[in-house]
Amino acid sequence: MTRTPGDTWDIVTSVGFTALAVCAARALDAVLDPPLADDAYAAGFVTAAGEPELVAAVAETDMDGAVAFNARWVGVRTRFFDDFFASGAKTGIRQAVILAAGLDCRAYRLAWPPGSTVFEVDQPRVLEFKQRVLDEQGAIALAQRVTVAADLRDDWAAALADAGFDPAQPTMWALEGLLPYLPGPAQDALFEKLHELSAVGSQIAAELGPEPGDIAEFAETVPIFNEYSALPRVTDLWYDDPRLDTKKWLAERDWTVSTVDLMDKAANEYGRPFDGLPAMFELLMRVKFFTASRAPRA
Repeated sequence: MTRTPGDTWDIVTSVGFTALAVCAARALDAVLDPPLADDAYAAGFVTAAGEPELVAAVAETDMDGAVAFNARWVGVRTRFFDDFFASGAKTGIRQAVILAAGLDCRAYRLAWPPGSTVFEVDQPRVLEFKQRVLDEQGAIALAQRVTVAADLRDDWAAALADAGFDPAQPTMWALEGLLPYLPGPAQDALFEKLHELSAVGSQIAAELGPEPGDIAEFAETVPIFNEYSALPRVTDLWYDDPRLDTKKWLAERDWTVSTVDLMDKAANEYGRPFDGLPAMFELLMRVKFFTASRAPRA
């Protein structure tokens, strides 16, 4: 299942399946102490998709397997991005874009201020599945939710504009669990377009992938990629090619960039300290998450 230019997927194949596995982790997060993801929709997506191993893990509340390992760190990551949106909304930003939204349900589960619009960008079949399940559950969005069916390797910005995105307004951009799935040139082009579309006051929260050459070692440390027969190998899904130093690139363009140590946040803010994480995984949690805010040019 090696990636190819222009490849597509639904929710139980290729990249889409990883979104489903993360969704299963959010479902199991609910039984951890403390729960951090607060996602009442996650279990319904897993059931609707029907992948036997993930369905069983969630239905049986299997806290000993690979999905439970995922739940510990996915809950922490989810809270980081949830807090990012809450903080940005308090500054008055009313436009949010979730790139590669997958089965993220923030438009339904976060307390958005009146006048907020949440754009969700992802592959058409992923968004179709998501909409069907949400409709079956009678879910009601708490902000204006706009779906944008687009491939982030293509002209996603044009599709976003056609959907009503306003580049003159400050935007909260979320890039969660996305960037390793893009080739290096596509990641670099994405940030160029994101910068172009961001008014002063815009904010970013992002998760970078491992350094080129480190993906194989990282893959060996994550149980879910090794224990679930239906889940594609991460080395077949992630790109290992060079890319720009994104944080440096943004800083050179008047973004104030802050690296966020999620190991520290988990222990000191979220009440869920980590013990015994593989070194490669801990490194990513410490240095690969960041926020950025666009300041006026001096």
